[in-house]
Amino acid sequence: MIRDGSVLAERQVITQSAQAATLCRSIIGQNDREELLALLLDAKHKVSAVHSVSVGSLTFSIVHPREAFKAAILSNAAALIIAHNHPSGDPTPSQEDRELTERLKQAGQLLGIPVLDHVVLGDGERYYSFADHGTL
Repeated sequence: MIRDGSVLAERQVITQSAQAATLCRSIIGQNDREELLALLLDAKHKVSAVHSVSVGSLTFSIVHPREAFKAAILSNAAALIIAHNHPSGDPTPSQEDRELTERLKQAGQLLGIPVLDHVVLGDGERYYSFADHGTL
């Protein structure tokens, strides 16, 4: 297990969005506020750490790319996957989610740390993957 702050993660290889969703769901749980996590990956897409980037309110979380990439830079991550929950239970991304994904994608390209996916967690096993939908 890797400890980053108070968040634990198995050092597993993430090759599918479902794996990222399962890992993040185990960390976020049934949180009643939005929480955004960054899965920091090595060159073989093995999780090196999980960083809690932001905890917001019931309907939104303020996120700036610098917070998402700070831990990635300091840990020499080769790539990252972003994930957050929707306490409403509906994993459909909001317009703000789409805009954040685009900003993080651009920042990752500039820094040479690609964002491989942005996973939005809903209730049960439901999730939305930007990569699976071809928008990342």
